[in-house]
Amino acid sequence: MRFLEDVAELEALYGTPGEASLVKVARRMTPTYRAWIGRSRLCLLSTVGPEGTDCSPRGDDGPVVTELDPGTLALPDWRGNQRIDSLRNIVRDPRVSLTFLVPGSNNMVRVNGRARITDDADLCARFEKAGRQPRTVLVIEIGEIYSQCARALLRARTWSAGDESEGLPTVGDMLREMTAGAFDGATYDAEWSGRAARTMW
Repeated sequence: MRFLEDVAELEALYGTPGEASLVKVARRMTPTYRAWIGRSRLCLLSTVGPEGTDCSPRGDDGPVVTELDPGTLALPDWRGNQRIDSLRNIVRDPRVSLTFLVPGSNNMVRVNGRARITDDADLCARFEKAGRQPRTVLVIEIGEIYSQCARALLRARTWSAGDESEGLPTVGDMLREMTAGAFDGATYDAEWSGRAARTMW
């Protein structure tokens, strides 16, 4: 198998990008990108660190990020699995990418930039829900914003395929597998929805 390791060879294989893919890039929030991102309740946060890369879903019941100013976004770090892989990466390498999705739209919007983590009391308090606040907030300096091609979601029929989850292994199944049966996956699965409801924020 041959692998491509030369950028010029790669560019020759793919040719010249179309005009739309080049003129779509903004350096700060614009009215259209602001409207799009404001409708997104889910983004994928990509980070990089000494151990490698990480991609973490971030979701909310309203806009997943808040605009602090046209060049800065704030992303609250709501409860998760406490591994803090993304946060650990950001402390050591601030480069991040966020991919925003909106149910029903085959387009996506990407923000590339640099993030810092703050536990500023006033900023954390802005995101309070159900009497709880995030422990920290990511403050993201926008480097560039642009729309992503819809082909990937169209090919995958992301919003039109219907529920295809029947028969999928559960997280409990995965945990049981990873521990050669020592982890009680059935109990984990049975208790998950109640535990999630109690610890959503």
